[in-house]
Amino acid sequence: MSKQNKIKTKKTSSYIPLDSPIDRMHPMVKIYGVLCLGIGCAAFPFLWLSYAVVAFLFCVAWRAKLLGRFSKFIIAFAVPITCMLLIIQGLYSPKNVTVLADFGFARLGLEGVVYAFKTVGTLLVFLGGFYLMTTTTYPGKLVTAMQDAGLNSKAGYLVLASLNVVPQIQRRIAVIQEAQTARGVEVEGTMSTRFKAFLPIIGPTVMSSLVDVQERGMTLETRGFGVKDVRPTSFVALYLTPGEKAAKKVLVAFLIVCVLFAVFWALRPVLGLGV
Repeated sequence: MSKQNKIKTKKTSSYIPLDSPIDRMHPMVKIYGVLCLGIGCAAFPFLWLSYAVVAFLFCVAWRAKLLGRFSKFIIAFAVPITCMLLIIQGLYSPKNVTVLADFGFARLGLEGVVYAFKTVGTLLVFLGGFYLMTTTTYPGKLVTAMQDAGLNSKAGYLVLASLNVVPQIQRRIAVIQEAQTARGVEVEGTMSTRFKAFLPIIGPTVMSSLVDVQERGMTLETRGFGVKDVRPTSFVALYLTPGEKAAKKVLVAFLIVCVLFAVFWALRPVLGLGV
């Protein structure tokens, strides 16, 4: 892929082409990873598994050559949400029994703190996995993999459009900002200056988005999109390697073990194994 194509891809989607082993992995393996790891950590009764998986995702990000971006993404989300949940759950959770600290107006409970960290860990697994999947997977390959798995072509287009809408709007806003700056409109500076420049930017952005939707609909119609009794084809051909098939089985096994252990842990009192 040439440098020009890489720049274009970066501008039109969240995909970052870095030619890494994770980039070349089959998209369905990544989807299995996000779902199985996330659901498994959510079902598992102990919080340590979530953070072990987050550490594994850091290793995956390193292999994908995205360790810096991934670290910033995780930290930017983890710090505020952890502080918020520690205040809400740690101080005011009805599950609190063991008091860690008494502040007078509220008591910090062990059960609320554990629940807060468990929730944060699960969210980091889901968000981290989804971030790595979207940044290392070309949208065309992702949609093709979903269609090969049985997804309807219309639903596949919705997935592709959803992944591209934010980068496309960002690119359109950047173009409009440059045009407004060339016309003498100040778009940078103080908060009041930026607020005044908001209306001249948001109007053309909305109108151009509506025009783009209409043009895209006409283009799809002329190309026969949605025609019945016709099997759609794709320029992208995807094949699962033996290693990727084994990885899918490992991920499914991980999910099954986590769910079974969670069921066993919940049934301990019934089974007479203690609380």
